[in-house]
Amino acid sequence: MTARTLRRRLPSLLLLVALALSSLIRAQSPAQPTPSTASTPAESLSFEVAAIRLNKSGGGNSSSDTDNNRFTAVNVSLKSLMQYDAYGIPASRIFGGPKWLDSARFDIEAKMDDETTARLKNLDRQQRNLQTQAIFQQLLADRFQLKTHWETRELPTYALVVARNGPKLKPTADTTGNSGTSVSGNGSSVNFKTTGLTLEQFAESLTSSTSGDLGREVIDKTGIQGRYDITLNWTRDTGANASGDPAQGSGPSLFTAIQEQIGLKLESSKGPVRVLVIDHAEMPSDN
Repeated sequence: MTARTLRRRLPSLLLLVALALSSLIRAQSPAQPTPSTASTPAESLSFEVAAIRLNKSGGGNSSSDTDNNRFTAVNVSLKSLMQYDAYGIPASRIFGGPKWLDSARFDIEAKMDDETTARLKNLDRQQRNLQTQAIFQQLLADRFQLKTHWETRELPTYALVVARNGPKLKPTADTTGNSGTSVSGNGSSVNFKTTGLTLEQFAESLTSSTSGDLGREVIDKTGIQGRYDITLNWTRDTGANASGDPAQGSGPSLFTAIQEQIGLKLESSKGPVRVLVIDHAEMPSDN
């Protein structure tokens, strides 16, 4: 090929090289999602209808119940709704709010539509719990105009550690991956059971379920791995929870039960705790 011929063909050759390089780059790059797929948010679930009325009985017990797609509550406070239904955290981790946060009581009737109920049933236990909490958070935001934010604060805690004689833990018998906690009692006696939980999850469950007994966050410091079925039985004593002294009753205190029944113990400590701060809340209108 002469120099003159090469000069005539050089632009075409350069174009072919550029096209080849462009094709090679596209082949090696990962496929990107289309804008519609990448920007479409997950659809949030909510109650189809909800009626909230101020309870004017002036006292009495509080109760709540979830039956299939219906939630009913009698004489409950906004703080208890946040604690047990919307966020799953103990009262000691909720800060701020109006003066009536724990004193004003409400009766609630709420219902999910069939599609929402079916979608919840198709989730695993953990995702179902998180999604159900999100539904209650939306309810409180809509009806109480509740606005919150999370902070981390240095607070008194209990460290869950191994007792002197070593742990007495029973590996879970459940092979399906399901897990859960149940709390029952008669008077001051408490029966606490967990299935298939790690000790980190056990500490979280203990915090949420025994806020009246402990009043602090429990943080797992055992270093023990695995999942366990745990049963604890203790007797409540309102005069002996912060110090860890044994309860003056027919059964052991929670502190004693943890040490004697599962070979662990609670030690007073201090550490960073994630807390929920209330920025704004309003009394809901009756409907």
